[in-house]
Amino acid sequence: MLKRFALVAGLALLVWLAYEWITFPDVAALAKNPPKTTAFMELRKRELRAEGKSDALQWKWIAYGRISPSLRRAVLVAEDDSFYEHGGVDVDAMKEAFERNWKRGKVTHGGSTITQQLAKNLYLSPSRNPIRKIKEYFIARSLEQHLTKKRILEIYLNVVEFGERVYGAEAASRAYFSKPASALSASQAALLAGCLPNPRIMNPAAPNKRLRWRQRMILGRLRRWGYLFERQVLTEKKPVAETPPTETAPATDTTTTAEVTDTDLTQSTDTTETTDTTETTDTTATTETVETTTTAPP
Repeated sequence: MLKRFALVAGLALLVWLAYEWITFPDVAALAKNPPKTTAFMELRKRELRAEGKSDALQWKWIAYGRISPSLRRAVLVAEDDSFYEHGGVDVDAMKEAFERNWKRGKVTHGGSTITQQLAKNLYLSPSRNPIRKIKEYFIARSLEQHLTKKRILEIYLNVVEFGERVYGAEAASRAYFSKPASALSASQAALLAGCLPNPRIMNPAAPNKRLRWRQRMILGRLRRWGYLFERQVLTEKKPVAETPPTETAPATDTTTTAEVTDTDLTQSTDTTETTDTTETTDTTATTETVETTTTAPP
């Protein structure tokens, strides 16, 4: 009886592994072609339809060079300060997150890198179950094998959620600041980057105290590293961890801007990026509401 059970379990495992292998996403295609949609966008659209609402989302793909260097840096220092050092998975961060979750008796920290977040956004779900985390690990490693760091960051900044129905840097910049992503100041970039852990709660349109604190924290890091090239920023000594303020902490907005000296990278005014050959250089358009299944680049 025990042998029969082990045989059935083994066969079931083999079938599952075969299925996962067959359905494993072709991440190599992303090296040249932007994604037409993401798993998170499709999930949100289904939720909206279930609520009897329109499933229109704000999303517009733009090339890496048309995203403000301030936003690129802000997201890196806020979400993944070892982005250029790891191979898709930060083992130390995952170990730290596991220890925190163990002490609290529940899963509150994921220790995910930007690459892992991208894997989850593109192909998976917000679920925290172990199977999903395993899939995320292998997809993240595959992304790192087939794409450059620059391409991974470009895709991430174009698809990550920045608020209710708002996806990607361009849509967020136009929705909250009425300007293209290339024109974001350091203060505005820090506000957008600060909302990423929970963009529907920390709304850039009406920043709460927690988001204001995160904005100041990110600006502090940008001031510290603002004179460095983008690739060097995260290989320098990391800042001492900041402690969140109490509920009575002031919510003063910081407006200091970081100097832009990314001479080794494509400038934000560059319109020759090969990944966005159909994009125009409209810098006056207001936020547009579009269907994600019909407006993404081919």
